Amino acid sequence: MTAARLVARCVRGLEAVLADEILQLRLGVVTRLAHREVRFRADGPARPAAVPRTADDLFLLAARSPDIGTARREVAGLAGLAAAADLTGTPDAGGGAARAAGAGIEVSASFLGRRDFNRYDVEDAVGEELARRLGVAYHSRRHGSVPPAGCLAWRVVLDGEQASLMVRTADRPLHRRGYKRHTIPGTLHPPVAAAMARLAGIGPGHLVVDPCCGAGTILIEAALAGPAARLSGFDADPAALRAARANAAGLPGVTFRPGDAGRLPLPAGAADRIVCNPPWGGQVGGRGLLGGSLSRWWAELVRVLAPGGQAVVLVPDPAGLATAIRHGLDPVEMHQVRVSGALSYLVRLVPRR
Repeated sequence: MTAARLVARCVRGLEAVLADEILQLRLGVVTRLAHREVRFRADGPARPAAVPRTADDLFLLAARSPDIGTARREVAGLAGLAAAADLTGTPDAGGGAARAAGAGIEVSASFLGRRDFNRYDVEDAVGEELARRLGVAYHSRRHGSVPPAGCLAWRVVLDGEQASLMVRTADRPLHRRGYKRHTIPGTLHPPVAAAMARLAGIGPGHLVVDPCCGAGTILIEAALAGPAARLSGFDADPAALRAARANAAGLPGVTFRPGDAGRLPLPAGAADRIVCNPPWGGQVGGRGLLGGSLSRWWAELVRVLAPGGQAVVLVPDPAGLATAIRHGLDPVEMHQVRVSGALSYLVRLVPRR
């Protein structure tokens, strides 16, 4: 069997976390880490049985060439990238034509650095050639139209070194979780939640607490990761609790209860792990006791965290981390990530001895 060349895309800053998950799942040999992506070689099928939960999307690499540079006149040359693509390895039988025949194909593009062209120029140059080769319709996004459901999805990435053409291995992006039927403002991107649960090092029997659980994304990702832990979420917003309970329906070991993150209904030292995206005031402000001072959140975290426990928290700026340190928590791992367009810090903390 020919080795499949796969590309997992992720949130900026999670590349190393994603690579570690790929290796732990034994999906293949990691061959390259780049901006927002991990490339790996798999001896199995293009659609692996297990998929990395910290990935936004997963693609099969079909062709690559040197980056075309910044000049608009070079965009037409990307048709050659599409002409060189190996269509026999696309996820559907018949070189991708089975799925593309009904709805056609779509192409999305991204590039690093300033260019004299836009993403639509790249998409159209590649999409029109792919459509010609496959004998199907190409649906451009140039004028704001949305491609119809069922399209075979292709992606072009220009990273300053390479131009890569790839095709999605599944019917939809990995970040679109089936469980997330209900949402609220400020809800966390699922692959980021999965990364937080992963960094927490959750083990069997651990009590894992999310003091501001929102729609339940972090604890649901922790439950789906497999450890037989006890997962308990609290929130002062009844709408958030309704969303969390609906999203987690049928998952064992996950409970959601009303609670003020400034005074949790838990004894001191009860939580083995705390994993949370607190309401720092960006999309969502603090409720209850947190409405007066978010520093109470850190004091309460220290109170309920067990000796030897650890917390994984998303903080918006270094000032938040400094507050954690003042309350007796030491950072032992940190990743700068881009969430909802803003830079934040994913930090793992342990109580100071």
